Amino acid sequence: MDSTHINTNKKQNLFIILSTLFLTNALIAEVIGAKILSFEKIFGLAPMALDFIGDTSLSLNMSVGVIIWPIVFILSDIINEYFGTNGVKRISFIGAGMIAYAFIIIYFATQSPPADFWLKNNAVDPDGNPFNINFAYSLIFSQGMGIIIGSITAFLVGQLVDAYVFKYIRKLTQHKHLWLRATGSTVVSQLVDSFLILLIAFYFLGNWTLEQVLAVGLIQYIYKIALAILFTPVIYLMHKIIDGYLGKDKSNEMQDIAQKL
Repeated sequence: MDSTHINTNKKQNLFIILSTLFLTNALIAEVIGAKILSFEKIFGLAPMALDFIGDTSLSLNMSVGVIIWPIVFILSDIINEYFGTNGVKRISFIGAGMIAYAFIIIYFATQSPPADFWLKNNAVDPDGNPFNINFAYSLIFSQGMGIIIGSITAFLVGQLVDAYVFKYIRKLTQHKHLWLRATGSTVVSQLVDSFLILLIAFYFLGNWTLEQVLAVGLIQYIYKIALAILFTPVIYLMHKIIDGYLGKDKSNEMQDIAQKL
């Protein structure tokens, strides 16, 4: 087997691995996102309840899905580094399609008639209270149309913004300052992603006030940026692992080609 074939296989394997991790984390984030997490309760603290705009307040409440969302954008940056904007666009459109497909399957799953023995076996909760497991299942997994539209739109727009900002900064930095293009693209793209889904799902298609959108969006945005900064060493570690896998010369070649894509 010649070196060209080996390099082609390594390039394909790398894209498959990165894309699989990207899609898996994106889908998990969307599926688990219905639960709102209180970070204060994790540490046994009372809600911050800081005065914000109007009658709204700021507390560390956010969707559980947001916890792993920075991983999606880190993987997006790595894909951009080696496969260019075209690679990110390709996997982003696939991701949006997969999210839409998942929502469709989940909808039919929640609408399917439950088996009687399943309802009977789960008719009470651990404390002996009456419990409708089919209702709970549907309530947890069902997403309103506004949330579905908001999720897909914010995901796709956020990814494309991240890809183009990353590409612009890379043109300025070349092979240097990976942290700058990774963090810089995340700062801009997450600003779009954090607020766009809330605006579409809960303001335009829901019953939230603009102040509530800004309060929740701000907390989610701060969390994502803080985590992106903390994960900077992870990006360098992934870069080093990939360079070792591809070989330094092939890695630099792919990055140079990626700048033009």
